[in-house]
Amino acid sequence: MEVAGSRKTKTGGLEEENILAIISGSGAKDTQEANEDRLAFLEAVRSISIVSQNGTPPTHKMFQEVFKILRCGKSLELIMASYQLLTELDKSFPRVYLANVQKSLPDTNATSKLVVVDEAWSPFDLSPEFSSHGREGDKNQGGPVDSYDFHCLIQDLVHVTNGMNFQKSDTKSLRNLLLFQYLVNILEGDFVPRNSAYEGLMSWAHLKESLLNMLLGSRKINYKNLVKDCLTNMCQLYQSSVAFNDDEIHPEISEEKSAKNCDTAVIVALFEVGQNACIAMQKFLTIIMELDTSKKKADKEGSTTRADGVRTPMVELIVDELTYNRDIFHPFLQVYDEPKWKLEIVVQYFWKYAGKPSVRTRRSNGSVDDTTFSGALKCFSDITGTKSAVKRIGTEVIQLLLVHGFQAYLSLPYKDFDESISAASGERTSYSQVEMCKSIISAFGNLRAADKHMEITSFGKEALFTAATIISMGS
Repeated sequence: MEVAGSRKTKTGGLEEENILAIISGSGAKDTQEANEDRLAFLEAVRSISIVSQNGTPPTHKMFQEVFKILRCGKSLELIMASYQLLTELDKSFPRVYLANVQKSLPDTNATSKLVVVDEAWSPFDLSPEFSSHGREGDKNQGGPVDSYDFHCLIQDLVHVTNGMNFQKSDTKSLRNLLLFQYLVNILEGDFVPRNSAYEGLMSWAHLKESLLNMLLGSRKINYKNLVKDCLTNMCQLYQSSVAFNDDEIHPEISEEKSAKNCDTAVIVALFEVGQNACIAMQKFLTIIMELDTSKKKADKEGSTTRADGVRTPMVELIVDELTYNRDIFHPFLQVYDEPKWKLEIVVQYFWKYAGKPSVRTRRSNGSVDDTTFSGALKCFSDITGTKSAVKRIGTEVIQLLLVHGFQAYLSLPYKDFDESISAASGERTSYSQVEMCKSIISAFGNLRAADKHMEITSFGKEALFTAATIISMGS
């Protein structure tokens, strides 16, 4: 059940006026005095909302000024302070959350109720009539973000992360990376409790009104291009962080770069923020896949309407992009580490290019698709199927998919090790961890038989060693 929450604030008009007065004369000035005023303003907001024993949420104007500092700040101290304050405020005053409500009967357990604080400030304005682009200077004013702004931010990050050099001082890149992280945190904080409420009550209205669903359904963005930009960003951030670590390991490589450093603090912060932005990209992709799953369920239940539109599932888009953009294939598999969805991506890749294996059930005379990783491994259970897969995909790609799929499988919660195959008939078949390891070893054996010139990669050798160890421990 969803209820419209209310949030009373004790921040009086006079107190708000006094706090806003601290930066009233700063404007767009980039002076030491103006920046000190902004820092004093941030501290005043923290004092009344976070530090105070009876803290209350800032007013919309105060929230907006803090957000403006994040979007437009030029000093490392201001950017980091505003981001930290916004993060703390979101934890203290969530806009959407699940509240435990005791049922009427004393012997019954508490149930969760979705609470949406309608009057809460948000950095997003996704209403159809709102459009910040086209209003000259609005971006510099630090106003709310619409779907077009969000996509533009990601596109800007593509240019930033393309050959990104963490040895170079760049506060603008730092600001945009932090802004993206903050906005993804807002999307996640709004989506997760709504999705939990949907899973409990199966009410599509909870998710239909989520910021994430409205963002992706906006006509102001090209959804497929948005996904491509996110994948490119994530992989480039990962590769840049690896390059930075290589320089740390071999300082002689970066000696010339280091001589040109103008702000070591910004460089270090940029590296840390870049890694966190990479995690935020993963988080953004993951919640979209979770939304796709819930929407598919709602479609089957007849809860959606034509107005909800049709969107290609994220997993399918990722598989297509991995197919046609080989530059991100290996980096994506290395950096994306959410096991449930990584395994799903690997399985769907095999389905698309190696064919879907089928199984027979006791309740059905026909066959049904085996939609699990163990089912995908059946493609490599004999030489004929393996040769067919090699011809379509290639041994190098198959090795990477097998290794990363196996890693993802082992990263699942222990209760999920015995995979279940949900057939159309309702038949379920378990597949043990030891059986999975035997299938991995068999798959590599058949790969070598199908391709006499194949060399097992270091990743493949590690996977085989792990599989053999698990089998020996289980015997």
